[in-house]
Amino acid sequence: MTGGTVHTVVFADIAGSTALFEAVGNARATAAVTQLTDWIGETVTTHGGRVVKTLGDGVLCVFEDGAAGVAAMAAMMRSHHHRMHAWPRELRLDLRAGLACGEIVQVDGDCYGDAVNVAARLSERAGPREIWATESTVEQAGSVDGTWFVRLGAMDLRGRSEPIVMYQVEWRDGEEGDSVTMQAALPSTVMPLDSGSACLELSWGGAHRAFLSTQTPVHLGRATQAQVHVGDPRVSRLHARIDWRNGTFVLTDLSSFGTWVHFGGGSTVVNLRRDACLLHGTGVIALGVPLGKAAGGPTVGFRVSGGTVLPH
Repeated sequence: MTGGTVHTVVFADIAGSTALFEAVGNARATAAVTQLTDWIGETVTTHGGRVVKTLGDGVLCVFEDGAAGVAAMAAMMRSHHHRMHAWPRELRLDLRAGLACGEIVQVDGDCYGDAVNVAARLSERAGPREIWATESTVEQAGSVDGTWFVRLGAMDLRGRSEPIVMYQVEWRDGEEGDSVTMQAALPSTVMPLDSGSACLELSWGGAHRAFLSTQTPVHLGRATQAQVHVGDPRVSRLHARIDWRNGTFVLTDLSSFGTWVHFGGGSTVVNLRRDACLLHGTGVIALGVPLGKAAGGPTVGFRVSGGTVLPH
């Protein structure tokens, strides 16, 4: 057993692999997933990381510091984006990753610690082609060529008593994220959205409304007093609430039957049951019924826009 040392833990996994098995069968799906996880491991090793183990469609690995972990995941995303064009359309899969910095204990090649759990949780929450990182990882990483950070705000993670401030690592060449972005630099320059210009657009049942951050909380539900009134018996009276917290819009499920969030551009669906997630970019919120499970199920489309970097 190796004593506790500070490392950056990365959990990278494949988004949408469950649907792939259903679509193409076990043999082809297994071959595709195995080939992809092997390639993730090779990429990690090439960039100075160590693969701890492969868990189904995910790869757990560690880096000596945050900069190496961020650089490796950004390079992985860029390379994978181009590689997928050569794959058959039905086998194309997206990747996502979570990074957390902290003390870990290494035992017989495996590793344990809070950072391991946090990295796995972030990977679960991240959307396809997204990299999420803790604030401590961003602070340790400093400046990483070709990347910038988007402050997502504080997030409650299952199993933790206190929320953790999260960032999205933007890796796309020449693109910016849907929220405020900045070139990766000193932590003091990482700023949240300007609350005066951040806007949340919601569309449902032929209606469309835009809410500024100053107009939150916004309630979704069957109750007539809800700003987003959805008169469907599968929707709770006060089904969900959207708040403005630390520079981001946060959706919290308050219902009996759950809320599902499908982020645009991918197949990943976040299931909320008395839980919360950050809204970013575009997507669809399903109330009471999972997306695709029932024809005409109650849904609300969303789009997050606006925001500028606040002055120091």
